[in-house]
Amino acid sequence: MKRFALQDLIIWKNKKNRKPLIVNGARQVGKTWLLQEFGKNQYKEVLYINFERNKRMQNLFKQDLNPNRILLGLELEHGHKIDVENTLIIFDEIQTTPQAITSLKYFFEETPQYHIVAAGSLLGVTLHSGVSFPVGKVDRLNLYPLNFYEYLDALGQENLVELLKSQNFEMIRVFKDTLLDYLKQYMYIGGMPEVVVSFIRNKDFHEVRQVQNHILLDYSNDFSKHIPKETLPKVLSVWNSIPAQLAKENKKFFYNNVAINGRAKDFEDAITWLIDSGLIYKVNRLTKPFLPIKGYQENNIFKLFMLDVGLLSAMSKLDRRILLEGDNLFTEFKGSITEQYVLQELMSLSDIEVSYWGNDSGQAEVDFVVQCESNVFPVESKAGTNLKAKSLKVYMDKYNPKFAIRTSQADYKKTDTLYDIPLYMMENIKLFCAK
Repeated sequence: MKRFALQDLIIWKNKKNRKPLIVNGARQVGKTWLLQEFGKNQYKEVLYINFERNKRMQNLFKQDLNPNRILLGLELEHGHKIDVENTLIIFDEIQTTPQAITSLKYFFEETPQYHIVAAGSLLGVTLHSGVSFPVGKVDRLNLYPLNFYEYLDALGQENLVELLKSQNFEMIRVFKDTLLDYLKQYMYIGGMPEVVVSFIRNKDFHEVRQVQNHILLDYSNDFSKHIPKETLPKVLSVWNSIPAQLAKENKKFFYNNVAINGRAKDFEDAITWLIDSGLIYKVNRLTKPFLPIKGYQENNIFKLFMLDVGLLSAMSKLDRRILLEGDNLFTEFKGSITEQYVLQELMSLSDIEVSYWGNDSGQAEVDFVVQCESNVFPVESKAGTNLKAKSLKVYMDKYNPKFAIRTSQADYKKTDTLYDIPLYMMENIKLFCAK
């Protein structure tokens, strides 16, 4: 299995002003594998520390944060002197030792020649609990589940990935049915590495669902371990409500769909915890699609999406037989599976901000509005083959964007400033950032 983030790590390694790197991501998206694979391929040695399992190393960081003293302790743990240029130092599960997070500042200021990367499963939660974060002293990389191109690559379909990247639309049309079949697979299986590996080994959709349910159970167990008792029922209620929230015609998050007479103040902490843990994405509504879009977001009107489309299909109890029934998978649950997939593909792109737009009357709504470099553009997802997009037309007439994107099962087409992009080519949307 390859992860496209490996290239980002190589770029980090070769930076002249390299800082310690923090890799963010939800539990089980493959952070540990990624860093160890990076170390194995790019360095002569790897010094791997798992703070959750190594009390001795936890204690090393509890005395003081002098990097030279800590490096001496790391060398004793390693068994020999660290070769500065040829050793990757990995701090895994760093959230269990908050002092180690703070220490990254001093590694950067006093010993920047060392190659240090850190990762943690609930790092976002830890950082919001009063830990002193080394602002400006670290580089950061977000890791998500495998996107569709990474999924194809993992299945040995590198040639299809290269075809899609080539934008040879005539040849892509020839392989359309094949690509749609793989896309339906992906919408059921998703991009969690353990699930993808299971499918590669056994091609068993029943086993895929078992692995997904096991991951969901692990997440629920995490809730019990890390969330205060008074907050736990609220987190579980929000988490369990997401499939039903997305299955509505109006996918806006409603608190009273979580609990009778539910209100924002009752569930804000629960939503924040799930966002910080990387398990859900919050997409706010825009009042106007202007730069920067964060300045025009309504924090009290939003949609919540899952981390992974496969986990959403598992929580929604999506029957695997739906894979064989024409295009039903795309339209199941009022297109929520498709919209989740599109959002997930957008999130896997670097340096973008995602919102959605709706007018004041509530009669028009565009699924996503993306800020990428200096561009702000709408992205409308269509689950079926009907390409009518009245809301997108309202948006375009009102704001006259430089271009707009509609993604569906249809072939690529450009009509004036509207680009029809096949769902299986969502990764290529990053090419629009520089337009």
